[in-house]
Amino acid sequence: MVSFSKDNPLRWGIIGCGDVTEVKSGPAYNLTEGFKLAAVMRRSLDKSEDYAKRHQVPFFTNKASEVINNPEIDAVYIATPPDTHKLYGLKVAEAGKPCCIEKPMAPNYADSLEIFNAFQEKNLPLFIAYYRRSLPRFLKVKEWLDANLIGDVRHIRWHKSRSASPLDLNREYNWRTDASIAKAGYFDDIGSHGLDLFTFLLGDIENASGFAVNQQGLYSAYDAVTGSWIHKNGITGEGSWIFGVHERQDKVEIFGSKGEIRFSVLGEFPIELISKTKNQSLFIEHPKHLHQYHVANMQMHLSGQKIHPSTGNSGLHTSWVMDKILGII
Repeated sequence: MVSFSKDNPLRWGIIGCGDVTEVKSGPAYNLTEGFKLAAVMRRSLDKSEDYAKRHQVPFFTNKASEVINNPEIDAVYIATPPDTHKLYGLKVAEAGKPCCIEKPMAPNYADSLEIFNAFQEKNLPLFIAYYRRSLPRFLKVKEWLDANLIGDVRHIRWHKSRSASPLDLNREYNWRTDASIAKAGYFDDIGSHGLDLFTFLLGDIENASGFAVNQQGLYSAYDAVTGSWIHKNGITGEGSWIFGVHERQDKVEIFGSKGEIRFSVLGEFPIELISKTKNQSLFIEHPKHLHQYHVANMQMHLSGQKIHPSTGNSGLHTSWVMDKILGII
């Protein structure tokens, strides 16, 4: 348990204060009681200063070490692209500070395991930014499942597709499609969210396999992935992530012995319950700052009130599942 209070807050530093931290995550640290965003880092000092001024952050730098080793910083949020997660994660563990790492935990399971072990050895809190585990919309889906409203769950299916973006078509650089950073491209960035959510809803996965190809030749990473898996409780699953088709889709179906649940992982659409005894469609709005509940749960975890739903252990499992689908392990 970490000691902090409203008058003596836990001071967070962000490494990589890019777009993802502008609205989605960064402001949540100042909005959470007992937390304070006290330092930010970006490779461009001008951009780091601009972020700090706009978000009322007292310290800014372009050197990660000046956040990690700063005695005025108690915990670190790593929001850089995944290829540097291990580099910075190991340094935060060495500094002895709690840490939150953006998803995916690392580009592969081996790097994720190294990060996990570093924090385990020092008994340090480690969180992974799979914030969907904390969002009310998906907690309602879990509530329906736990209440057995569709009976025994048999199978889950997710199809995620979209057309190539103008950035892709113009062959402009995007780290998300650079195989040296994210071998499976958008699957690493997007697919990880859903697979992690499915283990939260249905339990850990026992085995998985799949295929990955580059169909369009627009960038070095894979642009089409299909996979199948089985949860430890016998529930089967399948997924397809295709980033070169005409239509954008994001559809999850959970099939049970007495009904079905439908929802979107990424899109803001209603969640649907369809059964012989009850049909329901609910729209549950996301918060303005998507990490709000994720960060609030970190506060409760660090103060000893509850266990956070997305820790290093669960993030490591998601990395393992992804590497199994990609045939890396």
